Amino acid sequence: MTKPFFEVFPTLKIENPLHDRLEQASVERVSASKRRDSLHIYLFSTRLILKEDIRKAEEEIRKQLFPGIVISVKIQERFELSSQYTPENLMQLYRESILEELKDYSYVEYNAFRTAQIEYPDSGCIELTVDDTVPNRSKEAELVRVLEKILVERCGLSCGVRILYREAQSGKFAEDDELRIRLRVREISRRAGKSREEEGGMTREAGETGEGAKAAKAASGGRQPVKPGVLQKEQSIRAAGGAGASGGYGGGGYQSGEFRKSRGEFRRGGGDYTKTLKQSENEDVIYGKDFDEEALSIEDIIGEMGEVVVRGKILKADSREIKNERTIVMFDITDFSDTIGVKLFTRNEFVKELMGALKPGAFVKLKGVVNLDKFDHDLTIGAVYGIKKIKDFTTTRMDTAPHRRVELHCHTKMSDMDGVSEAKDIVKRAHQWGHRAVAITDHGVVQSFTDANHVWEDLWKAEKGKRSEAGEETPDKQDFFKILYGVEAYLVDDLKEIVTNDRGQTFQEDFVVFDIETTGFSPVNNRIIEIGAVKVCSGEVTERFSTFVNPRVPIPFEIEKLTGIRDDMVADAPSVEEALPGFLEFARGCVLVAHNANFDMSFIMENARRQGFPTEYTYVDTVGIARVLLPGQSKHTLDAVAKTLNISLDNHHRAVDDAECTAWIFVKFIQMLEKQEITTLAQINAKGAASPDLVKKQPSYHAIILAKNDMGRINLYRLISESHIKYFSRHPRIPKSLVMKYREGLILGSACEAGELYRALLDGQSDMQIARLVRFYDYLEIQPLGNNKYMIASEKIRNVNSEEDIRNINKRIVKLGEEFHKPVVATCDVHFLDPEDEVYRRIIMAGKGFEDADDQAPLYLYTTDEMLEEFSYLGSDKAYEVVVKNTNMIADMCETISPVRPDKCPPVIEDSDKTLTKICYDRAHEIYGPQLPEVVEKRLERELNSIINNGFAVMYIIAQKLVWKSVEDGYLVGSRGSVGSSFVATMSGITEINPLSPHYYCSNCHFVDFDSEEVKAYAGTAGIDMPDRACPECGEPLHKEGFDIPFETFLGFKGDKEPDIDLNFSGEYQSKAHKYTEVIFGAEQTFRAGTIATLADKTAFGYVKRYYEERGKHKRNSEIERIVAGCTGVRRSTGQHPGGIVVLPFGENIFSFTPVQRPANDMTTDTVTTHFDYHSIDHNLLKLDILGHDDPTMIRMLQDLTGRDPLTIPLDGKDVMSLFQNTEALGITPEQIGGTRLGCLGIPEFGTDFAMAMVIEAQPKSFSDLVRISGLSHGTNVWVGNAQDLIRDGIATISTCVCTRDDIMTYLINKGVEPEKSFKIMEAVRKGMVAKGKTPAEQWKAWKEDMTAHDVPDWYIKSCEKIEYMFPKAHAAAYVMMAWRIGYCKIHYPLAYYGAFFSIRAKAFSYALMCRGQAHMEAIMKEYKRRMDAVANKEVGAEPLSNKEELAYGDMRVVQEMYARGYEFEPIDIFRAQSRSFQIVGDKLMPSLSSIDGLGEKAADAIVEAAKDGPFLSKDDFRERTRVSKNIVDMIAELGLLGDLPESNQLSLFDL
Repeated sequence: MTKPFFEVFPTLKIENPLHDRLEQASVERVSASKRRDSLHIYLFSTRLILKEDIRKAEEEIRKQLFPGIVISVKIQERFELSSQYTPENLMQLYRESILEELKDYSYVEYNAFRTAQIEYPDSGCIELTVDDTVPNRSKEAELVRVLEKILVERCGLSCGVRILYREAQSGKFAEDDELRIRLRVREISRRAGKSREEEGGMTREAGETGEGAKAAKAASGGRQPVKPGVLQKEQSIRAAGGAGASGGYGGGGYQSGEFRKSRGEFRRGGGDYTKTLKQSENEDVIYGKDFDEEALSIEDIIGEMGEVVVRGKILKADSREIKNERTIVMFDITDFSDTIGVKLFTRNEFVKELMGALKPGAFVKLKGVVNLDKFDHDLTIGAVYGIKKIKDFTTTRMDTAPHRRVELHCHTKMSDMDGVSEAKDIVKRAHQWGHRAVAITDHGVVQSFTDANHVWEDLWKAEKGKRSEAGEETPDKQDFFKILYGVEAYLVDDLKEIVTNDRGQTFQEDFVVFDIETTGFSPVNNRIIEIGAVKVCSGEVTERFSTFVNPRVPIPFEIEKLTGIRDDMVADAPSVEEALPGFLEFARGCVLVAHNANFDMSFIMENARRQGFPTEYTYVDTVGIARVLLPGQSKHTLDAVAKTLNISLDNHHRAVDDAECTAWIFVKFIQMLEKQEITTLAQINAKGAASPDLVKKQPSYHAIILAKNDMGRINLYRLISESHIKYFSRHPRIPKSLVMKYREGLILGSACEAGELYRALLDGQSDMQIARLVRFYDYLEIQPLGNNKYMIASEKIRNVNSEEDIRNINKRIVKLGEEFHKPVVATCDVHFLDPEDEVYRRIIMAGKGFEDADDQAPLYLYTTDEMLEEFSYLGSDKAYEVVVKNTNMIADMCETISPVRPDKCPPVIEDSDKTLTKICYDRAHEIYGPQLPEVVEKRLERELNSIINNGFAVMYIIAQKLVWKSVEDGYLVGSRGSVGSSFVATMSGITEINPLSPHYYCSNCHFVDFDSEEVKAYAGTAGIDMPDRACPECGEPLHKEGFDIPFETFLGFKGDKEPDIDLNFSGEYQSKAHKYTEVIFGAEQTFRAGTIATLADKTAFGYVKRYYEERGKHKRNSEIERIVAGCTGVRRSTGQHPGGIVVLPFGENIFSFTPVQRPANDMTTDTVTTHFDYHSIDHNLLKLDILGHDDPTMIRMLQDLTGRDPLTIPLDGKDVMSLFQNTEALGITPEQIGGTRLGCLGIPEFGTDFAMAMVIEAQPKSFSDLVRISGLSHGTNVWVGNAQDLIRDGIATISTCVCTRDDIMTYLINKGVEPEKSFKIMEAVRKGMVAKGKTPAEQWKAWKEDMTAHDVPDWYIKSCEKIEYMFPKAHAAAYVMMAWRIGYCKIHYPLAYYGAFFSIRAKAFSYALMCRGQAHMEAIMKEYKRRMDAVANKEVGAEPLSNKEELAYGDMRVVQEMYARGYEFEPIDIFRAQSRSFQIVGDKLMPSLSSIDGLGEKAADAIVEAAKDGPFLSKDDFRERTRVSKNIVDMIAELGLLGDLPESNQLSLFDL
């Protein structure tokens, strides 16, 4: 008695489609062996189940039903198949299953069957022709027995098996064998030669230092070592045989006896108590003692193993000084199997020498003790006994072929979260291998071009230098190594129209709407099983046609499940030779219509061709019409469209029902089209051609597009731009019609398995369709078997079941190339450089959620020999052609080009030089009088000459226009960077900073004083700090100006450095400033500066850590960090610079510089950015930095609240200066505000605890001191460990230490150092080149000697040696000016100050926390302070503040200061409160509505607008009119802000 399979195994979980197959099967019986170690299941099914699926079922039964039990499960299957199964049909479907069984049974039978030629002389016989060999003869009977058992007993066929013999052949191509032998001999010789060379050079010392390069695998990828264990075996063999035993592999095996030294002795050797760094005469020892033990693989270190020896490459090294003049040195070491951290202690005097030897990249061997570090909670090596240098034990693959290939398909890290190789590494590798070129082809983008080009320029420069040194001529660029610039595009075939073969028909024609059901997707390989059609005349269905078709093959189970059509239903149906003529007669004279018509028509036309009928038909695709008429719909399947149009669809996937549904859809579409005045089929095509939505909804295919020349590059950039701006949908799509329009200068390749040609071959498309596709491309592409091996296991790809199938597809492409005279090239589809680099892509893909991330294809860069071996099945000549000859031919078709134009193209403003000169002299005369002082005249003349002669005048005029416009609209502009170093910038109104030396001037009589001793005493400081004076000539108060900033810090010593004019506009004015650039240059001439967001360290760390945790593997943090380094930098998205505007000159084409796109591919925004990161093109096109900043916004609000023009605020008031010394000007004491000693809390630049601590230590006494403090706060290694220590030790003061970059140049010039040398020293110091050792040692030594000779103190020079970055003085001065004005308002307009601060600069202001009285808020502050102290003291259970709480605490300190000064908040009045700004109400401050927690700015705006319509009647009325949530309404009510409003508007009887 049989039972359904899942009744016997009800708990078994099997995934589809196998579950559905087993659901149709039954179990005849189940038996177990006496030992209960095997289970036999006898399965019966009327549908064929492949052996692969049977094996899966066996494994799932064993795993799920018998976990932890040793048992074998065997399914004995038996089939009762339909009459559609002939021996030939069955063999086509079941051959791989038979091979799988034979492979397990006997290799002789397997090989005989695998290589057999199979023929079917009649329906009852299978004839196998096999090689005539002794093994095959001996196994003939057994092979026949096995095959007949499978075919007859298992599958129920009535047929016999006959064996015939043919003469055995040595190989298909004799030359293949010869080539293969030659290649292998050459490779073996090369490796053997290298091995002998290494072995011969191996001395005792070499053995001790690193076991030589022998430990590296001979042909490994990248830097991949052989594990030490392998090396040990080689040594043992040598020692046993006597030969080579004296080669110096000290010590032999890894013996525990060699680790008997106590831990204490290791520590003594570790440097803690020694007076020398090393205790060995061996020159290779760099720390501790010498040792000889064999290295252990780092991945084998598990737990606290005690003493170990490891070797590896240092990844990073750091040191930290601790007490007692000691330093802890920490570094990570990897042997590429794993990574581990090392810690050792040494004296301070040894640190520099030790760190010099332990630089990242160095290879060392060390001996120490493994222990669990209590600080890092990870295994580390400590108590280090010794460290010594060793040779690099890794090796890099090389391409040694005499004629080398060119890779035409490479992805970099700019391929969205896919490629993991840097463009520069790919280019370097190809050049190093001697390849003549390499192509960069990222997915849909070209953002790696500029990085690739930078490397090429370095290589070209080096080549020219090498030729010059050799006395040779400079080579032609076109003969040098090339980069081929291209893209792997997402191509959409929009050349297939909605209406095909239109002949001028109108909607008045008769239409036949039809549908077919088939056994698969290929019109060549699959068969029609049903045809259904209806005739539509004048909008009505008039006739129907329906028939099954006998396909003469079994209907696949998936098709049966989808359509419900079984073999028995078609067994007596007419064949296609009978059915098709009937259908064509039914459709005679009509236009054909189908849903996804290209599919249905491909079967009709293929079968019509076979039968000799015409194949030219006019047909309409309703999917195409649906995409045009229903653009908002995500799916356009038949059922989805039917549902949208409210049309019934019964028995979906039955031809006649689908045809009738399609007919009524078509009728409705005609009605919709007629309403748009479309009445002909040609007009339908025109409507579809104009629709980007159609392109967005169609399938896309990969294609390679290479630029042959500059015209091609420009056209490529145009295609990239259109794909991002117009056609982006999940990825940037390029319609074929657009490619045809801009094809000049481009080369098109068919790409990988995701290309349309490969997909068409997989789908078995007709020869006509294949030919159409091939003709479109310039070359065809094939790839290694491993790239596409995933298809064998894929349920979606039914036509690939073996590696041979993949080879056959490649062979078919090669044949197509021969037939259509298209070159065929072999490419790697490179996603990582070397085999071992796949781990980076694996982790990134796992992080993106790919289930098959662990099954990485070998997408690395192959050598020429590797590729020739890969494609040897094509024959030696053809393999050479596709691997070497044709790839080089494609490279030769491309010129050497630059991806970015080399020329500078600033915008042109007519007479900008004259305009700038006039503006500057007019302003100078206005200030300094008709006769300009010599210092003013010379500075103006010198600057204008540099600016105008170098073509920079237009940049000044642009900045001037923007600043003047902003000031005209009531917003001050703060300058950034060093633009304030330019006196021309001051005179043209771009900056307030006057860079001249301190001086007085009179605006009445134009008296000036630059030269008096009183004035000269302030050299290098700020003129503002000079004492007030009256004009000696007219008695008017003199103006005090000048910051003493040299022009050279802005435009360089020669005045030819590219100016970088950065401007801080008010945040609320920034968008208007951006718009104004369009007024100046035109809307089509400005673009936002693009940025590229890549995978950051922190995110990559999370990816790596999560990857190994999910797989139950523990990795040390040091190893995770090593892997992270290979994952970072992968492109994630794009964005825009916060204020960068790129300006395109009139008459120039943006595509000659860069493609364009939308930020983050956001199709809802009108913003257009440069596709390249703006840094890549800022030397070609002008970039304006129009940044938004809070300070100008706050200044504007203060002006609105007080009516005081900020430019009239004095910058020398003692009361404002006192804010940076105490709290007296505020009328409060530190005790009232939590111990804060200064009054500058909340003032920009100086309001943070860090800045206030600097102010307290620096003790500023002047405006100039504040400028210097601002410089210190923005520098790197300028304050901490530098100026701070000098001030604490009394060596220097805030006035004398190095604070800004300009200080260095002016100080050295005043000391008598030559000006140009002073400038160079300043540049080297401020960029950190001295601190980082990038300045040549001899150069710095000479500069130090010169400075010492000019009495520059030693402490000053040492201070310079520590600095890594310095802030410009002009930038600091601009910041302090803004801060000073805000500080003035804090004293004189307190409510205005606090209102502006809380509106603009507060980070987490909360009405509930801060506006309900001082006592309430200070209680909360007290609790926050308690929690912060508990965390600082590491108390058990301490709860740290959240980010929001930390920000709120900062705001509460300013509120506390306001309360302490006697000011209070006015409760919010719903009808008077502003949405976003605080306002002064009498002597109180009313908060904004947005200060209410949970109430966003837009909701606050809505409340303000609703309040304008009159009083709210109830809470329901409030919620309805403001559109805020009920929770917010309840919260506002709880705060008492809604008064006594009732819940609803409804009246009850009790209210009357």
